[in-house]
Amino acid sequence: MATDLTQNRPGLAITLKLCAVFLFMVMAALIKAASDHVPAGQAVFFRSFFAVPVIMLWLWQRGQLREGLIPSNLTGHVWRGVFGTTAMGLTFTGLALLPLPEVTAIGYATPLFAVIFAAMFLGERVRLIRLSAVALGLIGVAIVIAPRLSLGAEALTTGATFGAIMVLVASILRAMVQIHVRRLVQTDTTAAIVFYFSITASTLGLLTLPLGWLTGLAALEWTAPPLWVIYLLILSGLVGGIAQIMVTASYRFGGASMLAPFDYASMIFASAIGYVAFGEIPTGPILLGASLVIAGGVLIIWRESQLGLDRSKSKPNVPPSGTP
Repeated sequence: MATDLTQNRPGLAITLKLCAVFLFMVMAALIKAASDHVPAGQAVFFRSFFAVPVIMLWLWQRGQLREGLIPSNLTGHVWRGVFGTTAMGLTFTGLALLPLPEVTAIGYATPLFAVIFAAMFLGERVRLIRLSAVALGLIGVAIVIAPRLSLGAEALTTGATFGAIMVLVASILRAMVQIHVRRLVQTDTTAAIVFYFSITASTLGLLTLPLGWLTGLAALEWTAPPLWVIYLLILSGLVGGIAQIMVTASYRFGGASMLAPFDYASMIFASAIGYVAFGEIPTGPILLGASLVIAGGVLIIWRESQLGLDRSKSKPNVPPSGTP
């Protein structure tokens, strides 16, 4: 099995990570802009399918194309793809119904659930500090989504309650993906994991094509959108592929514990993009809740760094928390 070459270049690592986080937010904004014209399944297909050429070119450039095409644990890749693609679809549904900063804030719950699942499925011992951090973060998530659970007329009319629930479930699924990837890296290379997720997500996205006809639900029915929407969807795939490569590359030049806190720069980018592109301004509950979730996440990162838990193998294969 090939081993990725690494170098200690923290400045480059941080730059790559911040660029990746920014591009993931751009990708989310592109999906949000197209969400009025296409269902989530169609968006998942475009996002995944048009990332494949970018990823294949990257693997070829690194001399890993062959190993990226030969998985050791095909069943593991399929399950990783099912969980990850479902999370992506749910997040895209939430993007259509909620402001970008709110989706980002709820997505920060992923590392909190990852700690819980690590204790449940990997047998990791979780002591008081990390338990307290998880509790703090979950309080923050509750503050963010509480206005959406009021069942008021506005929330029900806009579908905001449904959107918040979808994004929260997506966060849980992404945490399961992180746990699964930590097992998958024991048998497969980063190249194979990145490549086969894109292939699996493209396939599962395409399989949603007949769902609208089979169920009679207009919300699931693929459409023939305007040309500019198609351009946005294709661009989302290309940008997502580049972002995936950049976040993977960042971990070749810096440790996971050093880079993990920069995931939270996504709130700054989401707020700026949301304001410029959609006129969205983060509310008080979003900012307060996000602050608590970020505080809990940073505390977890600090504690795991002290404990010497190696997240570096799994991190490159999942988007930053809060991003599709």
